[in-house]
Amino acid sequence: MCGFVGFVGKQSKEEKRKIIKDMSDMIVHRGPDSDGYYIDDNVALGFRRLSIIDLDNGSQPIYNEDKSMVIVFNGEIYNYKELKEELIKKGHKFKTNTDTEVILHGYEEYKEELFNKLRGMFSFVIYDIKNNTLLGVRDPFGIKPFYYYKKGKEFMFASEIKGMLANPNFKKEINDKSLKMYLIFQYSVFEETFFKNVYKLKPGHYFIYKNNNLEVKEYFDIIYQKEDKPYEEYQKEITKVLEDSIKYHKVTSDVEVGSYLSGGVDSSYVVAKAKPNKTFSVGFEENGFDETKLAHDFSDIMHVKNSSRYISKEDFFNSLPKVQYYTDEPHANLSTVPLLFLSELAAKDVKVVLSGEGSDEMFGGYNEYLEPNIVKLYMKLPSFIKKSMASVSKKLPHFPGKNTIIKYSKPFCERYIGHAQVMTEEEANSILTDRLKDDMTTSDVLRPYYDKVKNEDDVLKKMYIDMNFWLPQDILLKADKMTMANSLELRVPFLDKEVWDVARKIPTKYLIRNNQTKEIFRSVAVQEMPEDWSSRRKLGFPVPFSKWIREEKYYLEVKKYFNEDYVSKFFNQEQINKLLEDHYHNKENNGRKIYNIYIFLIWYKVYFIDNITSREEL
Repeated sequence: MCGFVGFVGKQSKEEKRKIIKDMSDMIVHRGPDSDGYYIDDNVALGFRRLSIIDLDNGSQPIYNEDKSMVIVFNGEIYNYKELKEELIKKGHKFKTNTDTEVILHGYEEYKEELFNKLRGMFSFVIYDIKNNTLLGVRDPFGIKPFYYYKKGKEFMFASEIKGMLANPNFKKEINDKSLKMYLIFQYSVFEETFFKNVYKLKPGHYFIYKNNNLEVKEYFDIIYQKEDKPYEEYQKEITKVLEDSIKYHKVTSDVEVGSYLSGGVDSSYVVAKAKPNKTFSVGFEENGFDETKLAHDFSDIMHVKNSSRYISKEDFFNSLPKVQYYTDEPHANLSTVPLLFLSELAAKDVKVVLSGEGSDEMFGGYNEYLEPNIVKLYMKLPSFIKKSMASVSKKLPHFPGKNTIIKYSKPFCERYIGHAQVMTEEEANSILTDRLKDDMTTSDVLRPYYDKVKNEDDVLKKMYIDMNFWLPQDILLKADKMTMANSLELRVPFLDKEVWDVARKIPTKYLIRNNQTKEIFRSVAVQEMPEDWSSRRKLGFPVPFSKWIREEKYYLEVKKYFNEDYVSKFFNQEQINKLLEDHYHNKENNGRKIYNIYIFLIWYKVYFIDNITSREEL
């Protein structure tokens, strides 16, 4: 697990060396063990290493036999030994025992066909020195990040956006047209990031760059292929493929591997099958916001040592600038903060942790996939009646069921945007300055994706949206950024290409069954753990932020941010202060909306007011 940076330019080698070193230093947290560089007349590549495999000989960049190609790579390839055997039989010669070198020789042999042969998480760049061509690739599910900057003749790339800020030709400008959709989704949804001319390389995509020409192509797409086989047959397939994946994710390492553990079924299953030496948990002392006791009890059952800690209110609020520095873009998932502290805790003991991300998207685990019977009845009403009920409800004070009446009056592609929807388009426009108001809707963002699954059932449509938006742009982003902030590698055995090949075939009737989400996975998990754990509903990392900002100290902390001079560039300050006042005086529960605004303002201050360039400045 590492990080890379690079750029194309005509500077002298000496100038390039200084620039690439400065860029590399910006992401030192991703790889504090060593650094390495490749520099020629056209290109500079930099690399930071966190040593996991072949500790003595695995430093990058790595070359092929005749040094006509060079690679920098972030991730882990779990089937690299099998691929290496194939390549040796085809005549390739290896100097190291790394998965990195396998990727390079694999590309020589298979070209783009290699990408779908790789079992693992990855982003990498291969530079063809003879042809002066750059190839950049990101894994199918977006486990590892990849950003690039393209403006005029300037081209650069990095594992984190902050890595490019140190390049003197990088022009730092805010892309505030992303703000409205961020307020709705709680994360950045567009290919272009909150920094102008900086783009995410999307999961399952690769680029080829040559002579200032950039071509981006797709090599993998989320495609469901349902097969109506017996329930018991799928149970056996899930059991086998998960055992195999967890084994690969644990043993492909030359260092000790631990595991995160909450009170939920996903991380509990990973712990039950992997039997790591240590598990790690965090929580809050407030009632209803702590799963550490459950995690400790389960660790005892599994005979595994558990380490845990509580996060205080002060810890939470003090950490927010650091969290936004590491996420690169404003990211308002409350669970990102406890994940930072969890990673800090684990990094004291191990270099690698296993985690349960991806299970809900693979096996239908979110509560939103299970619609209550009353909602199903409401959905059967004629459209004009639902619209009338919604119109009346909008004008009334809050009452139980109000949001449901409004939400389910809309067409499917408008009412489901993913696991989190913080605001409506109208609410976002109402607090933005006139300059940033627009007519764009969530449907404009999602429709191209919904069109691909328009003939599928509602559960599958939701899963498809989550696989393309919520998973890579929220869940996996925070998982990577918060672990790497602490120089810790996180592995996600559910997000494995062989697991996906089983999961994509399972009929919905087996996923949502007996009034239970991801029922078939739970039926597999119960064989490994007590039923209390296998049937438990997902909580994630609940955070009592809404409760805290009804205390004067934290209300005033948020209010201070809401009234800074720079805020008027983005928001109607009167409107956002009203949201805060109504919440503080218990008239409305605006906690999530307030947090979205608050986080954006913290992020903007970190990157554009204070111009933070290292964690030591925070």
